[in-house]
Amino acid sequence: MTNTRLYAPPSPSLRFIAVWRRHFLVWRKLAIPSILGNLADPLIMLFGLGYGLGAVLGDVGGSSYFAFLAAGFMASTTMYAATFESLFSAYSRMHVQKTWEAIVNAPMTLEDVLAGEWAWAASKGLAAGVSMLAIISVAGLASFPHAFVAVPVVVLIGLAFAALGLSVNALASGYDFFSYYMTLFLTPMTMLSGVFFPVERLPAAIQALAQALPLYHGVELVRPLLGGTIPGNTLLHLAVLAAYALTGFYLATILTRRRLSK
Repeated sequence: MTNTRLYAPPSPSLRFIAVWRRHFLVWRKLAIPSILGNLADPLIMLFGLGYGLGAVLGDVGGSSYFAFLAAGFMASTTMYAATFESLFSAYSRMHVQKTWEAIVNAPMTLEDVLAGEWAWAASKGLAAGVSMLAIISVAGLASFPHAFVAVPVVVLIGLAFAALGLSVNALASGYDFFSYYMTLFLTPMTMLSGVFFPVERLPAAIQALAQALPLYHGVELVRPLLGGTIPGNTLLHLAVLAAYALTGFYLATILTRRRLSK
């Protein structure tokens, strides 16, 4: 593959919808277990830490610690759901099951397949985020109608992390490779992005690092919306998430082209 073709911007067609639909039809058979699997860990931590530490900490950031934590978990649950789909599931379809190979033998391009994977992983993130929103609402921790605006934010969070996941997927030599990304990138980012405690309490240098991470911007948008207020620096937060999504998908396209052309 020439460098011109390798670095050309991705140009998927609307046929990517067929890829998305294929994944949806497969997932639909196991939708409830899939959603419950994505929610089990965050819900256990939310209620355990929310009620346990909440009784000790009291109010955090102008709200109960349970409400503070719930907003952070809505963003991080979306991140993990989109990431898992774009890593483990996408790798299975690309390398193990050879699903991608079968699809591109139809009138479909690699960019169509990648766009379908990107959209599908973001959809899985959306399902997890909306499910978390429903639980938060039942607990009385979401303020409407502002909380509805958090839904498109969740979509953008899903797109950002799905794109990053597909980039890592293109480099993976096996499932074990993903543990480096999860442990060395996602876990520290979760700790630094305001999910568990206010970023303002961190040292200035760590705050600057946190503000470069996509999850930070997702949390900064979701938490005020669930609390019934408009986030500050809304356009900046949206722009950073959009930049991660678009740049990540472009990088995923380049890396996947290079991998599959060998």
